[in-house]
Amino acid sequence: MLTKSLKNAFLVIALGIFISACSTTAQKKTDDADVYTGTDTVKFLATGVADRVFFGTNSSRLTTAAKATLDKQADYIKSSKISVVIEGHADERGTREYNLALGERRANTVSDYLMTKGIAKTSIKVISYGKERPVNTDSSALAWSQNRRSVTVKSN
Repeated sequence: MLTKSLKNAFLVIALGIFISACSTTAQKKTDDADVYTGTDTVKFLATGVADRVFFGTNSSRLTTAAKATLDKQADYIKSSKISVVIEGHADERGTREYNLALGERRANTVSDYLMTKGIAKTSIKVISYGKERPVNTDSSALAWSQNRRSVTVKSN
């Protein structure tokens, strides 16, 4: 009887350790240190309204600077009553399929943010180019940071 109780107690403890180990997920630290902050690749939708925002490696999270840019884009889109295409881009690292999906996540993140600022979903189209349209063709940290972007262009 005592051994059966010990076996049950051991099983409960082992199961508890197993469940707690499985339920612990590592929090991915988002580091904005590799997000491009320059302006040499930035074009403009209108005077003072940048057309692109940049992302960290393997990230579709908007930085504070990206949100500030998108706030200006939203104001411009609303006042101009235009439709836009949000292009998602990635750097050269990773497979074509991975980068197409990442570019789409980035473009959708921008689209979702613009919709929270009052832009109608019908005014926004999303497309991903993945790594197919780099602005900088070098294989360097600077080039990669410039290529991890989402670009807002006026729709025809």
